[in-house]
Amino acid sequence: MNIQADLTPPLPAGRWALFLDIDGTLLEHAAHPDAVSVSEELRVLLQTIERRLDGALAFITGRSIAAVDHLFDPLKLRIAGLYGLEHRLAPDGPIEAADEPADMAALADEIELELASQAVYVERKGPVLAIHTRAAPQLLARATELVEAALERLPKGYRVIAGNAGVELMPLEAAKGAAIRRFMQLDPFTGRRPVFLGDDTSDENGFETVNAAGGISIRVKPRGETAARFAIEDVASAIAWLEANFVEPASQAGSVRQMVGAGS
Repeated sequence: MNIQADLTPPLPAGRWALFLDIDGTLLEHAAHPDAVSVSEELRVLLQTIERRLDGALAFITGRSIAAVDHLFDPLKLRIAGLYGLEHRLAPDGPIEAADEPADMAALADEIELELASQAVYVERKGPVLAIHTRAAPQLLARATELVEAALERLPKGYRVIAGNAGVELMPLEAAKGAAIRRFMQLDPFTGRRPVFLGDDTSDENGFETVNAAGGISIRVKPRGETAARFAIEDVASAIAWLEANFVEPASQAGSVRQMVGAGS
């Protein structure tokens, strides 16, 4: 992946739809998912952007919708949770949820017992099982072995997704790109160009979808190969870029590095 010198492109004039990952994009990662908090400034920023985009703003996240609502309370936005296994298509609309496989709870118990470390967190998210090893990176390989071995006990169509600091079990239909495509077929997103910010392996499918639609794909803290066309250095810079492009005059847009030969 070759990276050119820093560029500072504001979004060109047009009608945009904005899709946002949360952890590592809007919020710094923590060893435990519950150890993060949302500032009032971030809530106000998102509320302002949603209003300026006439509602064409949605979270695309691996967290459950219930967890996101608790984190951002009282703000509620359109959202695809659990990588698109859950949807809320309107801020005040119902939640479409997926069922948990019968063996998932027992698998979670066994993996938790096997790892037996306070530094490893086994997150149970219904049909998705996440093993967080950010505080114990030496256990990532073992956690990956355990979830790969668990595949044969789950329904067909489950897969293992390795992230920056953990590993997850999820159905094949759990894909951020599919969630973005669904929103783009609905008001107020239809007819707009998509922008997606993410930071992890699970966001790559979303970057590919946005690229195919002629949109803007941005990876925060890029590591290695990525389909994203642009990069932003860190969470603070990502928030500043959002504010500059969706709230402030475009001439004040923040710095983004263009990716050459990545996803193009």
